[in-house]
Amino acid sequence: MPRIETLTVGGSPMEVFLYEPAGTGPTPAIVLAMHIPGHDGIEKDEFTLKTAERLAEAGYVVAVPFIFHWWPKSEARDLKNREFRDDWTIADLTVTMDLLQGMERVDPARVGIVGHCWGGRVAWLGAATDTRYRACVVFYGGRIRLAMADQGIPAIERAGDIPCPVAGFFGNEDSNPSPEDVDIYEAALEDAGVPHEFHRYDGAGHAFQNFPSPERYCPAQSEDAWGKALAFLGRELRP
Repeated sequence: MPRIETLTVGGSPMEVFLYEPAGTGPTPAIVLAMHIPGHDGIEKDEFTLKTAERLAEAGYVVAVPFIFHWWPKSEARDLKNREFRDDWTIADLTVTMDLLQGMERVDPARVGIVGHCWGGRVAWLGAATDTRYRACVVFYGGRIRLAMADQGIPAIERAGDIPCPVAGFFGNEDSNPSPEDVDIYEAALEDAGVPHEFHRYDGAGHAFQNFPSPERYCPAQSEDAWGKALAFLGRELRP
């Protein structure tokens, strides 16, 4: 079961769900950026909860910040989608990283960020705005080519600020991001000299790991991506 810490960001309380692995530390840690289906509460988000559990079982301290705390949980998803701001999100991720850095259980030099869907973009943004990350995993993150509501720059234009290797996992049947979008993501990392590995799956569309949605879930592709993601994190975050 997770432990829940409440942090204050911009005067707004933000829940952070914390999972710890068995054994003793210090251990590597992961900031897990949630997807938008959990906008009404991490506690209702079966996929994010299970993903956090799996990462903890793999030996990581996991922190899941509730990045939609800026609105009431009951507020409509469409409104949150329209009003979402990168500057707010960067602040959310910064205080979450600070929390992990202050935990005795965590090795502060071995922290990564992982995200799916909406969280995939958040993971890219987080890595590009905090030099403390040592690994970034993006699962089918859309909107990376766009700025979000704060009149800032598109996340893709921050590629040169990413301080760590990036792993990406994408479905070739997806439209957001489309295969063409993924080509542009990869070119941006290549041009910036950021080490990266991208994995693309035939027969898979958006949210192919999201097992609570049977119409989207692709078990074979999902498990292959999971294994490759854990291998990547192990290489980058373990001694």
